[in-house]
Amino acid sequence: MAFITFDKAKLNHNYAFLDKMFKSHNIKWSIVSKLLCGNRDYVKILCETGITEICDARISNLELVKNINPNIQTVYIKPPAKRSIKSIVKYADVSFNTQIETIKWLSEEAGRQNKTHKIVIMLEMGDLREGVMGDDLVDFYESVFKLSNIEVVSFGTNLNCLHGVMPSHDKLIQLSLYKQLVEVKFNRKIPWVTGGTSVVIPLIFNQQLPKGINHFRIGETLYNGINLFTMETIEGMYDDVIMLYAEVIELIEKPKVPMGEMDANPSGEIFEINEEDYGKTSYRAILDLGLLDISPEFLMPEHEGIEITGASSDMLVLDLGDKSRYKVGDLVPFKIKYMGALALMNSDYIEKKVV
Repeated sequence: MAFITFDKAKLNHNYAFLDKMFKSHNIKWSIVSKLLCGNRDYVKILCETGITEICDARISNLELVKNINPNIQTVYIKPPAKRSIKSIVKYADVSFNTQIETIKWLSEEAGRQNKTHKIVIMLEMGDLREGVMGDDLVDFYESVFKLSNIEVVSFGTNLNCLHGVMPSHDKLIQLSLYKQLVEVKFNRKIPWVTGGTSVVIPLIFNQQLPKGINHFRIGETLYNGINLFTMETIEGMYDDVIMLYAEVIELIEKPKVPMGEMDANPSGEIFEINEEDYGKTSYRAILDLGLLDISPEFLMPEHEGIEITGASSDMLVLDLGDKSRYKVGDLVPFKIKYMGALALMNSDYIEKKVV
């Protein structure tokens, strides 16, 4: 069975790096835990870092956080579904919202549970995922402020989540100005502007982050140590907190060119033949995982000289060239891109280990 490892020491190192950076800029931050898909051992490590707030898009994962440490503030980071309102009020101290109808349901349920439910109102800043339109903002807040059992604690936005719209100084200034507009209009103090996710961290390095942005939600950079502008590892951080190891189950020297009449494979792919490969052979290794677990585009072989040639539902094929450093039974290590790690964490066929 293929397995992934979660390196506790490297996770704690990356956490300390980020915590020091954010504190030096007077920024509060939270960990986004959704990558871990509710794995108790991994979530427990997050809870032991010293973080005071954890975000997730699955309510069962926030319930797990509360079971491990009830003092950690939990944040549900997508607009709530009507059928989940009761659980969200019970297990999420805070939720992200864009619909007045939903906030009314939260208000009613919070009253039944004798709670005040905190909300972040998300604004549309161009990426066209979730968010209230700027032209509707004043009317929206006027309606929200009439509701009982609801406390507005932050403005927020998401960028580079759907259409690839990148954050900029100007966009985040605009977000800060929306906060000032609402505070003046309604004589209300809203403490936070959560405009920062992993993709916004480079603006701190480049001294382009507006002072009004005082809260970040970090997942990918914590686990992968990545600068999402340059796609390079941030100096001083680890990029291998999470690693994949897959076993070689076949290793045979074979022709480089398929033999026979070719058509689309079950994934709909049609392979192009490089005529220079006719008559050549290479060592081809088959590993014990496939498309059921991860798409090959998210895998980064740790060793040089490895080409991923394709995958079927439960086997991954590597071209190792004219010689092989492996034998059958060996483990091949991979670093994993964020979306690939999500898939692996959600696969029951992949063992999860702590190292």
